[in-house]
Amino acid sequence: MSDDVRMSTEQREDTDKGAEHRHWFRRNPALNMTYRIGVGVVGGLVLVAGVLMIPYPGPGWLVVFAGLAILATEFEWAGRVLRFAKRYYDAWVAWLRRQNLLVKGLVLAGTGLVVILTCWLLGVFALVGGWFGLEWTWLQSPIFGSRG
Repeated sequence: MSDDVRMSTEQREDTDKGAEHRHWFRRNPALNMTYRIGVGVVGGLVLVAGVLMIPYPGPGWLVVFAGLAILATEFEWAGRVLRFAKRYYDAWVAWLRRQNLLVKGLVLAGTGLVVILTCWLLGVFALVGGWFGLEWTWLQSPIFGSRG
């Protein structure tokens, strides 16, 4: 492990009031590395899941921020990315609030188009259509093709 990573971890040790268990892991380099890898894997998976959920109604950005927060417990770069992402997300929301109804409607329509396109590409329409006996070719996904 490099000195700059060790130093940032040791510096954070003084500020982590609720992380007394980390001292136990830091004493053993193998446990420390295993813990950091575990945090990286879990945080990375949560982050990727959040990015995939962004265009859809629901908690996409919340999950992205949660993934970055998990990563930030062990990696300083993730804390910087988290602060950056929060700042620009807040700026986007503030900008959108200032817009007229037409712009808000266009953003909503664009989001809806992304959802519909993704559902079609993943074959959701063909699946649901099949439940009702609708075997129309235009419902078939160009990626997964026909189920036939």
